[in-house]
Amino acid sequence: MRLLIRLRAEKNQCYDYMYHHKMQGFIYNLLRDSGYGKLHDKRGYKFFSFSNIFPIKDMEEGETANFIIASPDRSLVLSLKAALDDVDVMKIGEMSFDVVGVKELEIRLKRHLRLLTATPLIIRIPERNYERYGIPENERKARYVYWRPKYSFEAFVKQLTENLVKKFNEFYGTDVCIHDLFERFVFRRTTATNVVIGGRDHVMIGSMWEFIWHDIDEIRRKIIAFGMDTGFGERNSLGFGFVNSR
Repeated sequence: MRLLIRLRAEKNQCYDYMYHHKMQGFIYNLLRDSGYGKLHDKRGYKFFSFSNIFPIKDMEEGETANFIIASPDRSLVLSLKAALDDVDVMKIGEMSFDVVGVKELEIRLKRHLRLLTATPLIIRIPERNYERYGIPENERKARYVYWRPKYSFEAFVKQLTENLVKKFNEFYGTDVCIHDLFERFVFRRTTATNVVIGGRDHVMIGSMWEFIWHDIDEIRRKIIAFGMDTGFGERNSLGFGFVNSR
């Protein structure tokens, strides 16, 4: 389930490209007095994702923009909606917006499906798999490296699939096992995003994609619909891996 939040710029302002932890903090603050008040401290998957504020550009006072929050947990989304009813001004760093509308959105996927990443997709290759995927010695780092096109495409597909199926099974308490979740990939570009975590700057390497299915079956459709709400790949609660249908 998704919420489309309509915004109006309170002032002339520059777009803040390091919005991730600020937006995450805004969402956690909305949930503070709900049954999800301790979500911030939960280890593992948070089961929500969000878009960037779009369109991505500097704004003049009175210009309109949009923002989407999504989660497979309907109760969480409705808690956010209720909290947003009491928000007049949304401040994200130096950006400031009037909240002028909130609308519920439901995802319905057809058998022929095309999805686009709206925010970068983050995939990490763990240290234990460096030999398996031929990560060059001089590029190996402690714990993990971010996937990028020069690395094994098999590693990308495996990590992406396993991550999404694991999240699906954890959320629903199921034991689905599927390896060929995706059908066709169209690579768009590599990204590098500066993010503040724990007060320190981090550069996250991601990628933008189009995903295509020509005749998706029911179980894959359920998992992909789930992924559209919880996010593809990693770091979803920081706004990465947000996906839209085309």
